[in-house]
Amino acid sequence: MDKARNLQRGAMESDGMFRKALHDVLDSLGWTVQELSRRAGVSPSTIYKITNEERSPSLDVLRKILKAVREAEGLSAGNFIALIVTRRVLDEVVERSVQIGGESVKVREYPAATVEDAIVSAIRAERDGAVAVVCAPIVSPTIEKILDIPIATIVPKDSVTEAIKLAARKSKA
Repeated sequence: MDKARNLQRGAMESDGMFRKALHDVLDSLGWTVQELSRRAGVSPSTIYKITNEERSPSLDVLRKILKAVREAEGLSAGNFIALIVTRRVLDEVVERSVQIGGESVKVREYPAATVEDAIVSAIRAERDGAVAVVCAPIVSPTIEKILDIPIATIVPKDSVTEAIKLAARKSKA
């Protein structure tokens, strides 16, 4: 499991588990508190207080620490949403970015021909730094169990209706 994910899990469990995970990360990366401070853009005194049980990290500080660790692992956080669908569906997608809170978020394509391809692509997308995944309903329950980022399921209401009409027309021909 990657270092950033261990930090996230530690933070979700308790301050003590976060501190332990942070110490493990510092040891495994060979970083000092000063190095983490420099890379995360957080004052050394704040990092010292967190590592010495004097303070819990704020959400902002936690995000900065996670970002620094992800970058050290080559998993720099991306500003994109992963779209995991078949090549045919990708060819129909027009939007390549969306506006969220005044910020443009790109849509990165991950073509998948099978359920297995979709699962592998979802894991790859999260490692690439996706902020969320959009995928088909057949794989979304599985992907939700694997990833730590939000999953949105494509609900092809109109296309299902059109496919049923097409099938009905073909059945009468």
